[in-house]
Amino acid sequence: MSRSKCSRELYCSFLEVTSSRYSALSLSEVAPVGATLSHDSISRWLAAEKVQPKDVWRAAAKQVRAAPGILVFDDVVIDKSRSGKMGLVNWQYAGSKHDITRGIGVVNALWQVSKDDYIPMDYRIWNPPEDGKTKNHHFQDMLSAAKQRQLHPEMVVADSWYSSLKNLKAVRSHGWDWVMGLRSNRLVGKPHIQLKELDIPDDGLVTFLKGYGWIRVFRFAATNGRTDYIGTSRTDLSRAHIKEYFERRWSIEVLHRELKQTCGLSHCQANTGRAQRNHIGLSLLTWVRKHQRRLIDHATMYQQDWEVIKPGIQLALAARMRC
Repeated sequence: MSRSKCSRELYCSFLEVTSSRYSALSLSEVAPVGATLSHDSISRWLAAEKVQPKDVWRAAAKQVRAAPGILVFDDVVIDKSRSGKMGLVNWQYAGSKHDITRGIGVVNALWQVSKDDYIPMDYRIWNPPEDGKTKNHHFQDMLSAAKQRQLHPEMVVADSWYSSLKNLKAVRSHGWDWVMGLRSNRLVGKPHIQLKELDIPDDGLVTFLKGYGWIRVFRFAATNGRTDYIGTSRTDLSRAHIKEYFERRWSIEVLHRELKQTCGLSHCQANTGRAQRNHIGLSLLTWVRKHQRRLIDHATMYQQDWEVIKPGIQLALAARMRC
């Protein structure tokens, strides 16, 4: 049996260059010469390593501190609906399916400077049977961590899933402002009425949010007929400012798509929760590496994947044309 150990460098490098197979067996088959790894030794390493959110912060800290930005929160569900018994898997709502599904929930915090300048800086894995925490608790924990790191976000941005009263007060307690989606049944005004019953002009309306205080709220009509309500603690902001802040939230959706499609986030079939935790953290670290390459080489993550497999396809195509 091989005694050679896998490493974070090797595992992240593997996630960085592969685009179809992500298993321990696949890594053992392509390990560099001299690093004779069995798939069992890789699996044992993945189950014993301890990748933590602070590792992602260390990788991201320099870029985060380089320029002012906004702090964006959202969660992603790693679909495990077809998997058997597996650690960290819970029933939860998945926005991609618009339904309840079995999966691993990951709450991410993203530092966004511009459309092309953003980076994940913290994350938490939602597993109530283990720690009893909700996704809102994780949101609050990451706010506190950002404060301890002496960050000063221009704005905290999230959708309506994270605009609970406790969350809004937590943002305010750190001295920060927020722009977030609000549910249509939130109570506002005096006497209280539901938000959907309020007559809101295009330039917004300053109103009293029950249990919180004065906010400015805007109504946006989506093309599919849905009505979105977006509120902010900054009562001086215009509709254009709110629209810009909320559109910047899209960067975290792009992050989630790239993690799944180019960093193997969804492709770990290990049974233990510890191995799943490590794979998720290493996928985020791989994203940081590929993002740094994107900034240097001006190549998207999808272009980077193509450059890896292109020589092999060229050789295989040439060989078949000779037949």
